[in-house]
Amino acid sequence: MQGISIGSLARSAGVRIDTVRHYERIGLMPAPARTDAGYRSYGTEDRERLRFIRRGRDLGFTLSEIGQLLALKADATASAADVLTLTRAKIAALRARIDDLAIIETALIQLADACPPDAPIDDCPILMHLFAIGHPHAPRLDASASTKE
Repeated sequence: MQGISIGSLARSAGVRIDTVRHYERIGLMPAPARTDAGYRSYGTEDRERLRFIRRGRDLGFTLSEIGQLLALKADATASAADVLTLTRAKIAALRARIDDLAIIETALIQLADACPPDAPIDDCPILMHLFAIGHPHAPRLDASASTKE
């Protein structure tokens, strides 16, 4: 059976060749077979695994979480409930991130609304706010007070 080259494998999943190599280094992809000339040679299982990783990334799962999902798939004692637990945790983290982004958006809108476009650069409230953030007594915008660093 003819193996799949790393370039063909990468293209089939919409990733770069160095991404495939990275996934091999961190253990998400198994070490491939090698041709007599030393080239990597992949099979259809590798292609499906790489596509799984890509789809997981597209859904926002971290590489660590994808590793957990792959481990669950390989564990005959695991159940869909285990996958659901991991997925619900991801949803909760995404909701928290969305809340944080809404706070940042509000702060940026306030700054943009306060910035007269014809003001000299030294009077730009956006830059003044950014420079003041590091000062312990600088006023903070209401919306940006709860952002995480």
